Amino acid sequence: MSTSALKIIFAGTPDFAAASLAALLQTEHQIVAVYTQPDRPAGRGRKLTPSPVKQLALEHGLPVCQPVSLRKADAQRELAAFDADLMIVVAYGLLLPQVVLDTPRLGCINVHASLLPRWRGAAPIHRALLAGDQETGITIMQMDAGLDTGAMLSIARCPILPEDTSGALHDRLAELGAQTLVAALAPLAAGELKGEVQDDDLACYAHKLEKQEGALDWARPARELERQIRGLNPWPVAYTEQDGQTLRVWGARLDTTEVEPGVLPGTILAQCRDALVVATGAGALALTELQLPNKKPMPVSALLNAYRERFAAGTRFN
Repeated sequence: MSTSALKIIFAGTPDFAAASLAALLQTEHQIVAVYTQPDRPAGRGRKLTPSPVKQLALEHGLPVCQPVSLRKADAQRELAAFDADLMIVVAYGLLLPQVVLDTPRLGCINVHASLLPRWRGAAPIHRALLAGDQETGITIMQMDAGLDTGAMLSIARCPILPEDTSGALHDRLAELGAQTLVAALAPLAAGELKGEVQDDDLACYAHKLEKQEGALDWARPARELERQIRGLNPWPVAYTEQDGQTLRVWGARLDTTEVEPGVLPGTILAQCRDALVVATGAGALALTELQLPNKKPMPVSALLNAYRERFAAGTRFN
């Protein structure tokens, strides 16, 4: 290991974090330990399943720690024993007490999927899409005791494309986060990165997503519903009701069809080759991909081959 290489503790859990760990493994820096959430039940069998970060760490023979909390003295002593220069935190899921933040020589830094202070909190990617932001990005932040309130060390910008879902944007930001992190390590170690204090007046809180946020209220404008569908794909997925059944809506686009006065929101206006045009509170929305109960998601073009009468013009979603 060269004199410029850092001894790093990496803390992360989901795929987003695994991208940063994979990038670090290609550098000269030494990963002395990987911290991740305890294994969780997953799948239909509810089998205990390791996180993507744990799976990657084990593939590379890295020590893995999975404390339920970092507030206990024994967990803090274990972390301190790794004698790390730096702790890198990416979507870890546990709060770090001040004693942990102070343990590594260079402290703890975080890879955050937002242009701070725009979206602090658990779901910055989804909230940016739902709000109609045209740009987002990655912030490398020096962590402090607050929630995503630390000084900003490095920023990389990323446009939000009109067709982006949260899944597509997640994947681009995961890669951008990994690249931005690796690029920041050498100047950080050399003391060349000067933290920029966040303007708290510009901060928004990115609340954790709840399943009920997927419910489509057809009285809302088409533009907001289109963003809701993209922003909640692939989880929790937008949905609507028809004849007592829940239909999940995976894809949609804005439509120029004029909605006549008196037409109730949620009414199907027309069947197109690849879409159902639906009236909303302001404008029309073309649904392009639906999922019926106990079925796989289907393009509307295929759905209409079997269910054309069910989705006839004049029928209505609740």
